[in-house]
Parts: sequence; C-alpha cells; structure tokens
Amino acid sequence: MKQFFPILSWLPNYKKAYLSNDLFAGLTVGIMLIPQGMAYALIAGLPPVYGLYASVVPQIIYAIFGTSRQLSVAPVAMDSLLVATGISVLATEGSEAYITFAILLAFFMGVAQFTLGVIRMGFITNLLSKPVISGFTSAAALIIGLSQLKYLLGIEVARANEIHVVLASTIEKLGDVHWATLILGISGIVFIKLSKRWNKKIPGALIVVVAGILVVMGLGLDEKGVSVVREIPQGLPAFILPDLSLEMIEKLLPLSLTIAVVAYMEAFSVAKAIEAKRRNYKVIPNQELIALGAANIVGSLFQSYPVTGGFSRSAVNEQSGAQTPLASVISAGLVALTLLFLTPLFYHLPHAILASIIMVAVSGLIDIKYIFTLWKTNKLELVLLLATGVVTLTFGMVQGIVSGIILSILLLLFKAANPHIAFLGRVKGFTEYRNLKRFKDLETWENLIVVRVDVPFVFVNIQTIKERMIQAALKGEGKLKYVILDAASVVHIDATGIVGVRDLIETLNEKGIRLLFAEVIGPVRDALHINGLVNNDEDQSFFLTTDDAVKYCLSEDYEKLRDQMALQTNE
Repeated sequence: MKQFFPILSWLPNYKKAYLSNDLFAGLTVGIMLIPQGMAYALIAGLPPVYGLYASVVPQIIYAIFGTSRQLSVAPVAMDSLLVATGISVLATEGSEAYITFAILLAFFMGVAQFTLGVIRMGFITNLLSKPVISGFTSAAALIIGLSQLKYLLGIEVARANEIHVVLASTIEKLGDVHWATLILGISGIVFIKLSKRWNKKIPGALIVVVAGILVVMGLGLDEKGVSVVREIPQGLPAFILPDLSLEMIEKLLPLSLTIAVVAYMEAFSVAKAIEAKRRNYKVIPNQELIALGAANIVGSLFQSYPVTGGFSRSAVNEQSGAQTPLASVISAGLVALTLLFLTPLFYHLPHAILASIIMVAVSGLIDIKYIFTLWKTNKLELVLLLATGVVTLTFGMVQGIVSGIILSILLLLFKAANPHIAFLGRVKGFTEYRNLKRFKDLETWENLIVVRVDVPFVFVNIQTIKERMIQAALKGEGKLKYVILDAASVVHIDATGIVGVRDLIETLNEKGIRLLFAEVIGPVRDALHINGLVNNDEDQSFFLTTDDAVKYCLSEDYEKLRDQMALQTNE
C-alpha cells in the first residue's frame, strides 16, 4: 500500500515540528502560484482562471501518490506552450471548443502517464541526454518569452512556434507599440529581477501584480488602451465528465503522448535534483509517472489543463523549508480561497505584468554556461545541443524533442560503431598492461600482440573490431604467431558478434596466427563455447589474466625453438 500510496509513508509519522515549515512553504508557493498560474494559462491560450483551476486539485492528488516531498505540481510554461501549439490547429483560441480540447488533453495525457507507470516505463527519461534537454529547454524558453511580446508591447503578434515568424511579425508591428503597456511590463521585469537579488524569499511576482493593479486603477490605464484581465469567474471548478468519443481520441492522442513524456521528463529531473539535496527519501520513477498521471486525470475532471512539476516553484518550496507534501496541499488551499473570495480583485490586472512574470521565469531556463562547458569539453555533444535547439526554434517544440532523441540515439550508435581499441604493452618489471599510445617504454614482442576492446561485441561494431584486429595482425605477418584479446571490458556478445569472432579466428588461422582470450567473463565464455568457437583445450585458449596469456605464448615459443635446436643437433 505504501508503494502505491506514498502518503502512507510520511503522514502517519508526521511531526509537529514540520508544521511551521510546511505552512510557511505552502503559503509562499501559493502566493507565487496565483499570478504564475494565470500567466501560464495565457501561454496556453486559455482564460487566466484556468491556471488557478489547474493549481488546486492536481497538487492534492500528487501529494497522495507522489514520492517527491517538495515537487510542486501545477501549470508550467513549457507544457502550456505545447498545449497552445497542439490545440491551436484544432480550435480557435479562447473558444469553448478550445477550452474543451485543453481539458481533454490533460485527461489523455494523464492516462498515458498512468499507463506508462503501471507497465514500468519510467526509464524513458534515459532517452533524453543532458545536451538534448538543455538545447530543447533553452529553445523552448526563447519561444515562450517571445510569445509574450504581444502583451509586453501591447501589439498584435502572430502566434507561432517558429521563432522567425514571431520575430518578423513583431518587427512589422513595432510602430504600433503601446508605451504605457511597455513601461508597465519593463517595470515588472526589473522589479522581479531586483527582488531576487535582494532576497529570494521576497514574493516579487505578487508585489508587481498588486502594484500593477493599483497603478491601472489609479491612473485609469485600462481606459487608455492597457489590456487587463477583466472579470475572472468566482468559485471552485465544477466536476465535468470528459467526452471520450473516438474522434476526440484520434485528435488528441499523439499530442497527449508527446506532452506526457516531456512533462514527466521535466518533473522527474526537478524531483531528482531536490532529492540529491535532501537525501532522506527516494524518488521512484514509475511511481512518479503514476502520480503525475493521477494528478492530470483527476485534475481534468475539475477543469484543469495539463500540469507537471515546475522548476521555479519546486525550488522555492524546497528553499522555504517544505518537509512534506502537506506544503503543496496548503498551496492548493490558498489558491482555492482565492477562487472563492478574491477573484474580483484581479479585474484590473494588466496582461503586461503577467508577461513580465513569464519572461523572468523562463529566462532562468536558458543555460548559457553549459554551452560554454561543452565547447571546452565535448564539441560533438555541443553540436547535438545546438541541433536540438535550432530544430525547436525553427520547426516547433514537438519536432525539436523528437529530433533531439533521434540525434542522441544516432550519436550513441556512431560511438558504438567506432569503439575504443587499445594495443597494449607490459609495464617493465610488472604484470600490468597499458595502451602503447599513452605510455612509453612498454615491453612488446614480435611474435604476439595484445589487444583490448572496450565495448561489447555486437552487430553495430563487430565489423570494425574484426577489421582493425586483422589489419594489425597483417602488419606482423611472418613473425606474428599470437593475438591475445584482453576481453575484460567485453560484457556481452550477440549473434552477429559470434559470427564476427568466428570470421576473425578463421582469418587469423589462415595466416598461421592463433587467437587467445584473456580475462573473459563467464557469460561471454559460455557464448563462445556454445557456438563452438573454441574447439581446442580450454587451458590453451582462455587465460585468467593477460599476463598469463603472454607468458604462455613466450614459453611455448621458447619450447618450440629449443626442440628445433635439439633436432638440428641430433642431425
């Protein structure tokens, strides 16, 4: 029961000492979540109130099923933009049909995540390497930030996932900038940035929301062209059953699967980062899929659009001292109270202020330092990062993440197909063997070479391994009698690998050269025996250490030479 309902592992053992920390963290995140939720709903193309709806029920459900004790599950910028991207081609932004699609998307996304968790597919995050995640996240942050230019500048900008389309539309309309709106937005950005420098616990977003409302009301800016939120429906979200028609499933299933994986990736990476700091609990990948799936399924029944764990909120939750998921329940309670009693206060909230909150939030997702790190350490991985970012910016977020996964797999295959193969020599006076290219003054012999292959023998690399070993053997043809394979790093051999090793043995035998095996692990030795690759005495084919194999070759060669000399003497 504790595995499926992690709440049972912390709630019965809850300590009074935790309450003050959870209460403070819950209120802090709740205050942050009110303006943030409304801002992210705008990114998704939804009325601001749906950002508040999505901040109530999902948090409570995650507190029951989730294994992270500080992860804050509610709307996030990246998923909000994916929602807008996918649904904008199905319905007009802001229409009833658009809202229905967004809520249904949360339901299908939740079903996908829950199913993946049940069938134990939590390992899917391993498909996303750090460069892919960084390239995708940085590009998504740029797209999200630029999507808010329409609210920051007070002009009509084309809504698109392609950065060049947004920039071209913005440049075209620069002459129509509404200066009062721009001043409000820039002021909001500056204040939030400065408040973070002064003290990270200052609720800068909430302060600029209050200030923005007061300025608009005091100066009557809404009557002078400043766009405001206006009326927000009061009350908690109603319970609505989803429309599960076959037509809806066909339209939303591909998008829901994409967002399900991206959302899980984001939430899991945040949860693991916090777990590394706390070290008093363990985040379980499959249970996290189940928890996020349940949060989206139940949330959609109460008019929530897709949610996941957020970077900034979870960091604030952890830094504010949250000890258990009760902090998230408190945050949800604060948002619920706002929906019940405080929504009229947000009538004069300028869209420019919400845009400033979003721009500051996503600016932290652009990881410039990592780009410079890869430039110094691994340029091939840098190309992967940049390629993912360029595709995301040029063609869209879904295409970006898919191309990033494909490119990372291709890069992995490229590295596997070109394995590291070292030719070894013995350290003088010792029984240790080292790479001839990296060390000097190593012992070598004319009648044998020692080769170490640092990868499994599989279909993608066996041809390269075979060709390089044969090529090295041919250089010593006439004198070379043995090739010793140091197989300590060969942890697996597949069917194609078996064929390749057989060809290698036969080719070397034709040249009068024997292939010997050293430090072979059990499963690989078994595979060689079962496939009949070693027909002679095992004691003369397999050796416990590389040095044993070398000594055997040298002693056997010496004995043959001695026998030949004895024969010549007798004659």
